[in-house]
Amino acid sequence: MSFDFTGKRVIVCGGSKGIGRSVALGFARAGAAVSICARGAEALAATKAEMGAKAHAASCDLGDKDSVNGYIAGAIGALGGLDILVNNASGFGMVDTEEGWNSALNVDVLATFRASRAGLDALKASKGSIVNVSSISGYRASTRSPVYNAVKALLINYTMSQASLFAADGIRVNAVAPGSIEFPGGSWEKRKTEAPALYNATLGSIPFGRMGTPEEVANVVLFLASPLASWVTGHTVVVDGGQLL
Repeated sequence: MSFDFTGKRVIVCGGSKGIGRSVALGFARAGAAVSICARGAEALAATKAEMGAKAHAASCDLGDKDSVNGYIAGAIGALGGLDILVNNASGFGMVDTEEGWNSALNVDVLATFRASRAGLDALKASKGSIVNVSSISGYRASTRSPVYNAVKALLINYTMSQASLFAADGIRVNAVAPGSIEFPGGSWEKRKTEAPALYNATLGSIPFGRMGTPEEVANVVLFLASPLASWVTGHTVVVDGGQLL
């Protein structure tokens, strides 16, 4: 399936690596003007170069309110408006500690809230769309990563609330919940050698016998942001190759 986002303006928060990178490249290749943010300058510059002439990129600490608000305002100015916002970043707060909770809440949850609110007027003007990136972890309990699972569940619920809040303004809000996604430099590639028992057990839980790719998640994000999903809002689409089964 091919998409046409010619003339659309897209912001991808956390867009330099993995799923975020694939989402940004997918929109750019479909004709959109795309802005991405991240903290790592090298990956940010590399992804911007891949996106082409209409790309915008800026450094942003998504755990900091002022940094998020400043980035969104700057990106909207650079793009000339906003049609689609993708909230992808994660602080990867895993363990049940103050530090774990602070990281997860500030980046996974509050960055989603702050970026959405900062872009709201522009999204109202365009009757745009928000896509939040959650995880299948939000559908189940965990002793290994209780904080991560909890905040991803929160995002699934918050997506429904955002959809209800913004429907009167013509804004659709949906989410994706990826399963285990493997890519160079990503956490699952590292676990293949650092924690092979966990990697193999997880791989064995996926009916298709492989982990997903960032591009497979990006395709669903683009669908949800496209006119093909014009009557879809408040839903979270699981993208996991049957892993939850």
